[in-house]
Amino acid sequence: MIAIYCRSKHGSVKELCSSCALLRQYALQRLERCPFGEEKPACAACTVHCYKSDMRMKIKEVMRFAGPRMLFLYPVDAIRHLYREHRRNRNYTAKIKTNQDR
Repeated sequence: MIAIYCRSKHGSVKELCSSCALLRQYALQRLERCPFGEEKPACAACTVHCYKSDMRMKIKEVMRFAGPRMLFLYPVDAIRHLYREHRRNRNYTAKIKTNQDR
């Protein structure tokens, strides 16, 4: 998504511009340190916000721009991503409900 955004907004062709490369590095670093690991829900459904507020705003901007374009540029990947996120969020919500019932 960051590559799509950078290519459209900053005109980068082969590599990300410096600000987008920093954003990508920050996002990967946050994902590595996420307490939920592989079972992490989508950020909107998560109880822990890993990103600093300024970086959260930047990544939201990137996702809002690149998300719809992914359907046209990479349709199989976009649908696979949506399915995985839906399934992951559903499993995460079920775990929370199970823990609350105890």
